[in-house]
Amino acid sequence: MKSPIHSAFPALSRRDWLKLSACGTFGLSMSGWLSAMADEARATKERKRSCILLWMSGGPSQMDTFDLKPDHENGGSFKPIDTSVPGIQISEHLPKLAQQMQHCAVVRSMLTKEGDHTRATYLLRTGYLPQGPVQYPTLGSVWSHQLGSEESELPNFVSIAPYRFLSPAAFGPGFLGPKYAPLIVGDGNPNVGRNADYEKTLQVKNLAAPAGVIAEQTDSRLELLAGLEADFAAGHPGTPSASHRAAYLQAVRMMRSEAVKAFDLSPEPEALRDAYGRNQFGQGCLLARRLVERGVPFVEVSLNGVQGAPGLGWDTHQDNFGAVQKLSETLDPAWATLLDDLKTRGLLDSTLVIWMGEFGRTPKINDMKGRDHFPAAWTTVLCGGGIRGGQVVGKTSPDGMTVAERPVAVADFLATACLALGIDPMGQNTSNVGRPIRIADPNAKPIEEALA
Repeated sequence: MKSPIHSAFPALSRRDWLKLSACGTFGLSMSGWLSAMADEARATKERKRSCILLWMSGGPSQMDTFDLKPDHENGGSFKPIDTSVPGIQISEHLPKLAQQMQHCAVVRSMLTKEGDHTRATYLLRTGYLPQGPVQYPTLGSVWSHQLGSEESELPNFVSIAPYRFLSPAAFGPGFLGPKYAPLIVGDGNPNVGRNADYEKTLQVKNLAAPAGVIAEQTDSRLELLAGLEADFAAGHPGTPSASHRAAYLQAVRMMRSEAVKAFDLSPEPEALRDAYGRNQFGQGCLLARRLVERGVPFVEVSLNGVQGAPGLGWDTHQDNFGAVQKLSETLDPAWATLLDDLKTRGLLDSTLVIWMGEFGRTPKINDMKGRDHFPAAWTTVLCGGGIRGGQVVGKTSPDGMTVAERPVAVADFLATACLALGIDPMGQNTSNVGRPIRIADPNAKPIEEALA
């Protein structure tokens, strides 16, 4: 039921609620106005929205992408360039994205405490720190649970080339169970990202029946399997058996669906495929567009490695500038083309695109011409659906070492994304220990100026 205040002012937008609450107009507590915003999120849930997460494994350097400091010794060799939005400059190695800046809100004031890959990845991908017995689900599981449909012919959550070695729990469904696990496509090994023969990895395996097995035989085998599954579930009721049956039903639906053709990139124009980039990340972004076009609510694409950049993705402890330039040359056409492609197809207004890694890199350049882990002041980007683009949120100090204006915590950032997607950030799920867990921290302060 809506709150009395919300009912009395039904025409107020999310931004109006935030402004009035910040001014004390209604005398609401932080949790009070977040609750009012949640009411609107619930009311607009019928709008079909999707999210594409561009995950930058290793933690990208904010100083060499979106928060350059050309007048300071920490700035390094990269030069800033103008963008489509007057006053906003980004790296010279992101020229195509610079022309899409009207769709982007650059958050330059992320502030966290976790500088370890495992813990930081878990925090950014679940909204919580790994602690105690609670198995927190990854964002794709939580958000697709809210936005997806159990009757969908395609999975509600697809993860393209995830690199899970450093923090495997950050990529799983946690207490939501296997039913909400992602369909994984592609190989997350950084070496695959450097391999020109990537196309074979961007395939869903075992979709077709084995050679020589006709349709009638396949149907008979599936019918036998269904009977065995039902007998087992009758004697072993509970979440594991139910999740196992649900996974098989989803797989069969997908095998028999025309929608599965989304995973075949060959019908796309060669020029468009070239524009995305002939590499695993670029073609992964094209696949993401094809999936959200067919109603998949959450797709993530990981950039873990590219030709000419050794090591894990953006973990540039050595030769930062050479590696970031190579990574940017892969990121730039893929991301910019994705935004343009979504816009052309009328999908950008309903698709939230998030760019982030687990933390940033040190402003100070080390003795190996690299940048180390740095969670104290770094950058994320929000684009597209539900976001007011063409702006920068927050500011760092001239040396890049501290947040000077508008600090943004992980909970704030994720609550903002929830609202942009029409998800109630105060919604709850029951954890594996029977404890209710909110989708976002109830004390989160969404970035009101970033919301459309």
